[in-house]
Amino acid sequence: MPEMSNAKILIMSTHGFEQSELEVPLKKLRDAGAEVHVAAPEAGEITGWDGGNWGDKVGVDLTLDQVNPADYNALVLPGGQINPDILRTKPDAVALVKEFVETGKIVAAICHGPWMLVEAGVVEGREMTSYPSIKTDLINAGAKWEDSEVAISNGIITSRNPDDLEAFVTKIIEEVEEGRHERSAA
Repeated sequence: MPEMSNAKILIMSTHGFEQSELEVPLKKLRDAGAEVHVAAPEAGEITGWDGGNWGDKVGVDLTLDQVNPADYNALVLPGGQINPDILRTKPDAVALVKEFVETGKIVAAICHGPWMLVEAGVVEGREMTSYPSIKTDLINAGAKWEDSEVAISNGIITSRNPDDLEAFVTKIIEEVEEGRHERSAA
């Protein structure tokens, strides 16, 4: 059971992430003692989406092809409508999600972030929540959708929107400290 001071967490994102859904977990997980890296398809910076306009930039620590899931305890998938819609078209991003799930790592997705879980084929039979507009996508992929601030299914954490960030990050910390989860891919 790793303590947060020994935990390494990966946030995978690209342009168009919901500003708070990347920045709040990044700050709170670092404040809790974790080493947190941001990975994206391209090096440099990615730009958030904030209140209907382009937001702030966040530095990219490594590109997706540089990520070794074995180095991390958890994967965080911010939402925003644009970000996961782009990422789910990237085979290496989808493969990373699938590998994190298959190896029992914590995977946390908020808002539209669960689209990545659908694309990776890992939602069937799991309790999940999301932004309301992708509820049908999750149900059609076999998830048991619920309207709650956090849904947890054996180390896979989902939340609805920025209003749920406090509960979302608290659950990530709790699950990381609990350790690896033995589970089927879906």
